[in-house]
Amino acid sequence: MKYLSLCFLFLVVSCAKTKHVVIVGDLDSPRLAYAMDKLSGVLLENNYHVTISDRLPENSTDRTIIIGEKGSENWNLNTSDLNIDDSGLTEKEGFQITSFGQVTYIEGTDASGVLYGTLDLVDRISETKVLPDSINKKDAPEMVLRGTVIGIQKPEYLPGRTVYEYPYTPENFPWFYDKDLWIEYLDMMVDNRFNSLYLWNGHPFASLVKLDDYPFAVEVSDEDFKKNEEIFKFVTEEANKRGIWVIQMFYNVLVSKPFAEHYGIKTQERSRPITPLLADYTRKSIAAFIEKYPNVGLLTTLGEAMNIIDDDVEWFTKVIIPGVQDGLQAIGETNEPPIILRGHDTDAPLVMKKALPLYKNLYTMNKYNGESLTTYEPRGPWAETHRKLSEAGSTHISNVHILANLEPFRYGSPDFIQKSVKAMRNVHGANALHLFPQTSYWDWPYAPDNTEPRLLEMERDWIWYKAWARYAWNSQRDRTEEIGFWQDQLSHKYGVGSGAGILKAYEEVGEIAPKTLRRFGITEGNRQTLLLGMFASQLVNPYKYRVYPGFYESCGPEGEILLEYAKKEWEGEPHIGETPLQIINEIVNHGKAAVEAIDAATPHVTKDVTEFNRLKNDMYCYNLFANFFSEKVKAALLILRYSYSNTIEDLDQALPHLEKSVAYYQELVNRTKDTYLYANSMQTELRRIPIRGNDGKNKTWEELLPHFQKELEVFKHNIEMLKPDNGGEIIKTFKTLEPVKVDILNEDATSFLLKKGQKVYTDNEAEIDEVARELRHLSGVQFSDKDQQENGSVLHFKTDKAVKILVGYFSTNSFTVLAPPTLETNAQANNRGQADIKIANAMLVSGLYPVNIYSYRYDPGEHKLKLGKGRVLILGFIDGNEKIVIHDAGITNKEEGKAIDWLFY
Repeated sequence: MKYLSLCFLFLVVSCAKTKHVVIVGDLDSPRLAYAMDKLSGVLLENNYHVTISDRLPENSTDRTIIIGEKGSENWNLNTSDLNIDDSGLTEKEGFQITSFGQVTYIEGTDASGVLYGTLDLVDRISETKVLPDSINKKDAPEMVLRGTVIGIQKPEYLPGRTVYEYPYTPENFPWFYDKDLWIEYLDMMVDNRFNSLYLWNGHPFASLVKLDDYPFAVEVSDEDFKKNEEIFKFVTEEANKRGIWVIQMFYNVLVSKPFAEHYGIKTQERSRPITPLLADYTRKSIAAFIEKYPNVGLLTTLGEAMNIIDDDVEWFTKVIIPGVQDGLQAIGETNEPPIILRGHDTDAPLVMKKALPLYKNLYTMNKYNGESLTTYEPRGPWAETHRKLSEAGSTHISNVHILANLEPFRYGSPDFIQKSVKAMRNVHGANALHLFPQTSYWDWPYAPDNTEPRLLEMERDWIWYKAWARYAWNSQRDRTEEIGFWQDQLSHKYGVGSGAGILKAYEEVGEIAPKTLRRFGITEGNRQTLLLGMFASQLVNPYKYRVYPGFYESCGPEGEILLEYAKKEWEGEPHIGETPLQIINEIVNHGKAAVEAIDAATPHVTKDVTEFNRLKNDMYCYNLFANFFSEKVKAALLILRYSYSNTIEDLDQALPHLEKSVAYYQELVNRTKDTYLYANSMQTELRRIPIRGNDGKNKTWEELLPHFQKELEVFKHNIEMLKPDNGGEIIKTFKTLEPVKVDILNEDATSFLLKKGQKVYTDNEAEIDEVARELRHLSGVQFSDKDQQENGSVLHFKTDKAVKILVGYFSTNSFTVLAPPTLETNAQANNRGQADIKIANAMLVSGLYPVNIYSYRYDPGEHKLKLGKGRVLILGFIDGNEKIVIHDAGITNKEEGKAIDWLFY
């Protein structure tokens, strides 16, 4: 390249004292050109004359900065007269900065290393306002991938669609086409040294590529398609300049709506088998995408819309990988773009074993604490899954996912985050980070605050991104030095002297949500919004609400849940590990300390006062939440004690605690009703705890308050009913469910009455021992026990009216039974209202397990209920509009305290 070519820049800024700097590097490299532009910008801001060139000027006496990639032609040309020792420069994205006289050399292992080395110098100049006379530094990141997530999703479903189905259009996502917004976000990423950006969507291909064989599959107009092409090209090119690799995520098996309508099928259906049509369409979609965007990676979720592990293996090895290979072959490319396999709802180690011989550039990914942030001491079966994936022969990525327990308040505990990154590496064996927004994933790019204009999530939660990125780069930083670093950062943002108090507040509230969820929650998934609270019935009987398997064993240190603690207290047994009483005391202390710290910082705040006041309000909200929850747990503990003592005084003592919890919740309502639009950004029927979120309802504290007030009033009433006039016990009864007639179309179908002594299988002697009174008029459909376990169950029926099918799932983790609907792994698990237990412990079957009742609703017509492999019971049909009061019938083979959640009905 010649001097004064199009890439040659000469920039002059007048100043009192002449200071010349020459920046030399490869202008043909987008990443190096970006780095030189950033460096020249900060020098110009500080009154330097800047010249940018690709060659070292002869006989120059000016300060010179030479940047380059180790071993590159340009680097060798400009450093040929020096003997720079770069033998230790071996790690990906590593760099070293050395000074010799008037010349500073920034050398990177690769182009990203050069970029990061240059940005390191940029940061130094920004802080000191001068170009250092001498600098010698070497650095490289610990984690090879450090990525953030943007969900191209929405808080609610689109009309006529279901979960994850969001075409890329200006109507759905106007922000997607905002180039200034993308530049701001990508600049935030590179400033924090993130190097990967994940775009999450159910089926993006129908918005980004067109297929000759399936022209009708495109979901957007020609005009929008062109816009999508332009913006996707823009984003990927701008990301590349900043050393950021774009990865497009998609779910399986999910097809476009026009494709589904053309063939008369559903867009997604967990129970359907792989068909040649589905495989061909998906393979060609992937091939077309790779052909068009060969430098964009793919992240795939095999679970949720697929039913069995064998299908997962076949789909990955015979559809996804061949699709990528087809796209590469079409453009004559041999470099394999990375494919990332999520461990979610699949046997990822088995899939990897089958896939690695076919494709080498594979990565694995799994959720760190599930869909929340609960601990830096992970253990149990989930930790074992991480370790297996980290040993699968590729880089393993830890996914900080959804953060359902942190929404919507600000979270920024550097200590908790640093310890979590260490756990990712040391316990899980991960060497990469995949980071979701701290809040409002489903409503990105906006924060949940009630402001006009809306706050941008990336700006509000700056500390979230900065902390995770800082420790993904180096998790071994000295704790004492880190305290000083973060205090300086916060003082710079809010005012000199404010940093210590604000950091203290962040650290204190940083423990509240994690500790609360791991000890009292029902799931780490986004079907539970922790900071809206929980009902007392959920505390005293969490298993009725379907505790996610492995949650308690994996998402925190060893300890006891409330049920275990109450039983041990009654029986005088010693406690083990973290206890509920310990945690409620700790979260109250954390909340009190946070408020004291933020109050102490307030007089020192001189900058960004409006945002500080929002942060301060969040600290007060956390404090109120901690007190609300603590009082409710105290009440629940006494209620559980009553289940053993049968002493009314225990309930009398619980009442004041429940009253206090409602009073604290009222204060929480007062602090949030004008400051927050919502507590959770997912506002669909998938959200179930503490209460259903259908139609965008029950997403604020103000909406929840009447429910908690009613809970209190019902509890008061039932205590009174328990007093001596009623003999000391309420006989709680529920409406008997009446059967409706349907036509069973299964061949040789037989039925059985829901009565003691009735056999539930055609080829098994197991019979009903006990059944809830409200089910006594119903009759079930008999299946073969052997056939259920080997092939699954299909109920073929016809009905003239809307009905609910009552399905009995066995309450056990045995491999012989079918697992009940689980929203954590199956996004379709509530499409017929089947996600919740309707009657817990409703029946006992000899030699088997207690049975929980779920219901599936069907409109008039002919239908097939398809259930997977494993034992399950079809227990009858009732009117489709019949409301079942959710309760625990208390029929169990466990010798524990009696069921008591009826106290709240």
